[in-house]
Amino acid sequence: MVSTDHLCMRCMREIGEAKICPHCGYHVDSVQIPPYLPVRTLVANRYLVGTLLEYNSEGATYIGWDMTEKKAVKIREFIPDTITVRDEATLQVRVMQGQERTFGELRQSFNELWTKLARLKGLSALISVNAVAEDHGTSYAIYDHFEGISLRDFLLRSKTGYLPWERAQQLLMPILSTLGTLHSSGIIHRGISPSTLVIAGDGKIKITGFCIGAARTARSELSSQLFDGYAAIEQYGFNGQQGTWTDIYAFGAVLYRTLIGSDPISARERIQNDRLMVPGKFAEALPAYVINGLVNALQILPEDRTRTVEQLRAELSASPVATAVSGQYQQTAPGPQPAAGPARKGKPKKPVRGGAVVFLTTLLSLLLGLGIFALLSFTVFKDKYSFSFLDGRAQTTDAAQAETVKVPDFVTRSYYDVISNPVFKNNFQFVQEFVYDDEVAVGYIVRQSVAPDTDVQQGAVITLYVSNGKESLLLPNVEGKTAEEAEKELTDLGFKVTKTEAVDQSAPNNTVLKMSPLANQSYDRGTIVILQINTLPAETTASEDEGSSYTRRSSYSYNQDDEDENGNGEEEETTTRSYNSYSDEESDYNSDTNY
Repeated sequence: MVSTDHLCMRCMREIGEAKICPHCGYHVDSVQIPPYLPVRTLVANRYLVGTLLEYNSEGATYIGWDMTEKKAVKIREFIPDTITVRDEATLQVRVMQGQERTFGELRQSFNELWTKLARLKGLSALISVNAVAEDHGTSYAIYDHFEGISLRDFLLRSKTGYLPWERAQQLLMPILSTLGTLHSSGIIHRGISPSTLVIAGDGKIKITGFCIGAARTARSELSSQLFDGYAAIEQYGFNGQQGTWTDIYAFGAVLYRTLIGSDPISARERIQNDRLMVPGKFAEALPAYVINGLVNALQILPEDRTRTVEQLRAELSASPVATAVSGQYQQTAPGPQPAAGPARKGKPKKPVRGGAVVFLTTLLSLLLGLGIFALLSFTVFKDKYSFSFLDGRAQTTDAAQAETVKVPDFVTRSYYDVISNPVFKNNFQFVQEFVYDDEVAVGYIVRQSVAPDTDVQQGAVITLYVSNGKESLLLPNVEGKTAEEAEKELTDLGFKVTKTEAVDQSAPNNTVLKMSPLANQSYDRGTIVILQINTLPAETTASEDEGSSYTRRSSYSYNQDDEDENGNGEEEETTTRSYNSYSDEESDYNSDTNY
């Protein structure tokens, strides 16, 4: 029978009395990063909490042990970092003042999400959710633990970094089937990426990383966790509704990464300059219908994108109906051109002279019209027009007055609404510049180069500064580096650093054991990174007296040659001293005397 006292809290294998796990290297004295649950905390009187695996703004995921079923599980805790704190004494989750309603609404969303997932059984590409529980003032989701490797790591370890269509189809198509079922149940994942797709030991892929919508949407109640290149533009605050098509974009991006070998360009960059292409060598190797489905799934604007799983599956299977609806794919890289057909034999045709006649007729008509216009300008319309040839261009004073227009206030409007407005397009020329802004949603105008209500000439150039949202930074992996090196690297990039202590005898002192959130992902500038620093106990000092700051060791020898008249030998002192600080008190030194 498995004893929980002998379980490793990182891999949930039995290790007996060992201090260091022989399977994963975990040290039993390691401390959990606050404010997350300490190791061996009990949830719902049934689930034993192990080490923290990952966390984001919504909550934390731990490995755990189901004490009833005697098996490893994963425990997802709802603890939104922006509106809650944890009481270290009671472990209760406390809601910040004024955030009670927000917490209640988000917690309800968390419970509904995981309750729906628990009802879905038998899907090969879905994690198996066992229960939704409540404890410590918050909610928990419990689901089966399984060993596996993320699709991201799997592709990085492959020889080429990508897969042929036949292998990718076999691996990824089950995800589409599961996504279809999720969508039918009202669940939108919003985080499909190579990091949240895990290949289990049996070779089957599973969808992980479920979160409530607020954690995967910019400028919501929570800090967003978005996977650049895989998150759709509507998740960044762009004026577009999220739906099944949001997951379609993410799946298309995963398929692109799997087939092409590189991450797709971020939607935020594509909205500025869409340079996403299928390289020529892949365009020639992949079936045309696959590229067609891929391109349709990765349309940047939601209204142009494939809307449902059924439609995407039909396109990726070369369904005639899907091909007719979506149209023909235009190849992005030049392909082989068909050879020219054989020239027809026979007498060469005589050139047609009708074109010359038409040209001369048109030219004479144009000259005649210009002559009539000039005659009327200097006679009938003499007073209406005032011509100036000083700069070689004819200008009219009345026309200049008629072309003066007033500049509207474009701030807080959607850039795409402005440039698609026919009145604005007729009166102004727009130049777009992107700026980072923490308050204005992506795609909306922050400021303009010409102030509102300014009178300008029709056709004037106005620069519109468009929000690109919060600046995202790629979080590097600093595990194994010294605390000072790691902190400097992260703060120089724009992150904030918090440090906690832990003990790991197998690692060097003062090095980073773990970091959170996960490395090699993009986060907002200013995101707090927690570093777990290895703090080994100091070595025992030579003196057991903690108050001793000065050690004196004296050695006395007896010299017969120096006997005095009373027969007493002269004492010769040899002193060896070790200084830290000096004190005159006897208790501050030790004396050892030998005669």
